[in-house]
Amino acid sequence: MPVFDFQIVREIGVLSDNPKGWRKELNLVSWNGREPKYDIREWSPDHEIPGKGTTLSAAELAQLKKLLETVET
Repeated sequence: MPVFDFQIVREIGVLSDNPKGWRKELNLVSWNGREPKYDIREWSPDHEIPGKGTTLSAAELAQLKKLLETVET
């Protein structure tokens, strides 16, 4: 399994929790020393193990925000 270097630059918020203690979160994360990006993924309780997720640039996050404003729940 590949090893990733990451640093959570800013914890923004929790989207959900699961019974095993993992949390789906929105954070600003630097992967492998690169510029931080907005990141949505599950994390182990101690933030040591990241699950699968997706990263977004600031422009992509702004576009996602616009799209979400059009969604009716």
